Amino acid sequence: MSEEFSSKVNISLEKEMIFKCDLGDIKVADCYIDESNVKEIDMLGPNPTKLLGMAILGCLSASFIFCIKKRNLTLNNLKAEGTVIISRNNKGFLRVKKIDVKINTKINYPETLKRAKLCKKMFENYCTITQSVRNGINVNVDIFLN
Repeated sequence: MSEEFSSKVNISLEKEMIFKCDLGDIKVADCYIDESNVKEIDMLGPNPTKLLGMAILGCLSASFIFCIKKRNLTLNNLKAEGTVIISRNNKGFLRVKKIDVKINTKINYPETLKRAKLCKKMFENYCTITQSVRNGINVNVDIFLN
């Protein structure tokens, strides 16, 4: 049986190549996507490439912790790092070529370590974002000109 639901996100142009995010009922003081190509220190928010990397890191980390919690165990120490590799395709357009992820955790309890080793083999299957990116996502685009 297939289950399907949707989640809407919106952006609006704030100025030049900076977009303000509207996440619906999620209350975030200010969220911007910055494609202005200025130095990172001068950006108002992440660019879409960084957002994609963060989405994958967040999803994989949550999936790993979820797997461990299935046995009522806890994991209090986890850090993840992602490197988004961008290069030009054969037509000269910039594309995300790959994303390298490193998840580091310190586990002090043998029972948790045993479970973590089991989770290491399967947790990626539970990450909605990573598996969707790996399999390719259909993107339908409509432009309405008023």
